[in-house]
Amino acid sequence: MTAVANISATQDTNVPSHTLFVCKTCATTWQDGKRVGESGGQKLLQQLQNLAQDWHLKHDFSIQEVECMSACSHSCVVAFAGCGKLTYLFGDLPIDHSASAILECASQYYTKPDGLLSWSERPEPLKKGILARIPTLPQ
Repeated sequence: MTAVANISATQDTNVPSHTLFVCKTCATTWQDGKRVGESGGQKLLQQLQNLAQDWHLKHDFSIQEVECMSACSHSCVVAFAGCGKLTYLFGDLPIDHSASAILECASQYYTKPDGLLSWSERPEPLKKGILARIPTLPQ
């Protein structure tokens, strides 16, 4: 991976300027209206948290669990968001083979002033799994 500069400043230097949202409800097994065992989203979240311990952006890109991102038919689901940038929602991510690709793509997203991720630059699991590209809010 190449070294990157902090592109998006925050008002509070202790607050990351970017967030990776991870749905922890994705790929849940339900029985009698109750969750059974660990969900696929929880497994993916744990893998991301473990990999991120050595990630060069661990202080600039928080990983935040979300109870549900309402894309249940496309589990597992993650989103990238940054101040003044497009927000991306990715789904249909394999539980056991996506964590490193997600962090790689998050690193690419971090370096883009507008957050625009070209299809050709994205790691394979995030090429076909895009569910939404949400415009930035006017400032």
